[in-house]
Amino acid sequence: MAQFTRLEIPDVVLVTPKVFEDERGFFLESYREERFAAAGISARFVQDNHSASAQGVLRGLHYQIKQAQGKLVRVIAGEIYDAVVDLRRSSSTFGRWLGVTLSAQSKNQLWVPPGFAHGFYVVSPRAEILYKASDYYAPQFERALLWNDPALAISWPLVDGKPPTLSGKDAVGLPLSQAETYE
Repeated sequence: MAQFTRLEIPDVVLVTPKVFEDERGFFLESYREERFAAAGISARFVQDNHSASAQGVLRGLHYQIKQAQGKLVRVIAGEIYDAVVDLRRSSSTFGRWLGVTLSAQSKNQLWVPPGFAHGFYVVSPRAEILYKASDYYAPQFERALLWNDPALAISWPLVDGKPPTLSGKDAVGLPLSQAETYE
């Protein structure tokens, strides 16, 4: 049975699956509705996404101001540093961030509830990420928080200290002080 660990921001949960391994390989349950619900994660997932990125790519920090998405993130190849920022003004942890390393080797997953900005940085030569989303992608509501906002001071583990590779929209994300947030 999976282990569910609430992190420094309690609504964000690290999921450690029970892995059955032998000489043939391994098996694990990556999602079982009843067990996730028992751990307080009762999201209904409507979309699965798969991305691949090279080392040094930073994707994020993304969120949708309407149709907010909860995400269950896992890495199936390589390793990433995954970061989230609480954008819920009513939360006692508003404006706080946390980061965790996710890898194919650890097989851990991260539950990022609606109301958070989410991003990741690829540490390994290449990484593939799968994530379930609790609402549909809606580009008209998508926003990007500035990945290197000094007010947040996220400790990205940049390989060799080199600047990350960013998309155009991620390069011009807004600092938290100017970003649209949730109630």
